[in-house]
Amino acid sequence: MYHEWIKTLNSSALFSGIGEDSLNIMLDCLRPAIKTFKQREIIFAAGRQFQGIGIIASGKVSLTKETYSGNRIIMGIFDVGDIFGETVAFSNSKVWPVTVIAQEDCTLLFLPKDKITGICANTCASHNTLITNLLQILSKRNILLSKKIELMSAKNIRGKISCYLLDIFRQKNQNKLTIPMKRHELADYLNIPRPSLSREMGLMRDAGIIEFEGANINIKNIMKLEKYIL
Repeated sequence: MYHEWIKTLNSSALFSGIGEDSLNIMLDCLRPAIKTFKQREIIFAAGRQFQGIGIIASGKVSLTKETYSGNRIIMGIFDVGDIFGETVAFSNSKVWPVTVIAQEDCTLLFLPKDKITGICANTCASHNTLITNLLQILSKRNILLSKKIELMSAKNIRGKISCYLLDIFRQKNQNKLTIPMKRHELADYLNIPRPSLSREMGLMRDAGIIEFEGANINIKNIMKLEKYIL
């Protein structure tokens, strides 16, 4: 039943250290639901009943929040092999705290909460590895949340852009970057109007701080970027 997704799932951080044979046994035990969604389709709206941790077998999804003013903030965009909903699985909440939207046509597997956090009925040898991997993912997500708070606390639009670019620079350790979002998605992620984002990036290019073409950005002056986030 899950054979066509084994290669993808095996590369996911959630199943790190679990071989394909063991993963097949585990999937027979966990029996995740398989669902497909079209681009821009709402997978879950905030407040809907939580149905399990989602694993992306194909496509992309975004997690978004609506502000009281009606604006949308993208909390994150997740790709093949990524998971979402793990924070809810380890909480007392029974509903989705965010809205999940299909960025592309996608196929998702949903792992039941009780079968992950509870005791495995079949005593799968790899279940402890699964829990350890999940806790590591939670830890990384908490770090990303701290970065998001830092980004949202920036004094102005240039500060938000600089904070975002510096974070990618530190991950890649190179000046030439590729933004993993479309321009309007980046605007939503930074919580600024798209025209303002484009205008400010143009001003930063004119000032010799960055160069860009589409999603490709070349950081020309790291010191100035760091200055704008202080």
